[in-house]
Amino acid sequence: MPGQIKLMIDSMVRQRANNNPTLVATTITKLIIKGVNPNHFLLSSADDPKVIAKLRVIAQELGVTI
Repeated sequence: MPGQIKLMIDSMVRQRANNNPTLVATTITKLIIKGVNPNHFLLSSADDPKVIAKLRVIAQELGVTI
């Protein structure tokens, strides 16, 4: 199902930031530092199992569920 990565990223940012613009920016920065640039994924992007696995690890480190 295309777009799963985008949905996972959006869910992580939404849970962690809770509508706080500063936390949105820092969460996106953390994702970029860990190797996943949210700006490179759209709802039409193909799902890469390696990126999905990486996002699951990052979500666990951030304390959010996806």
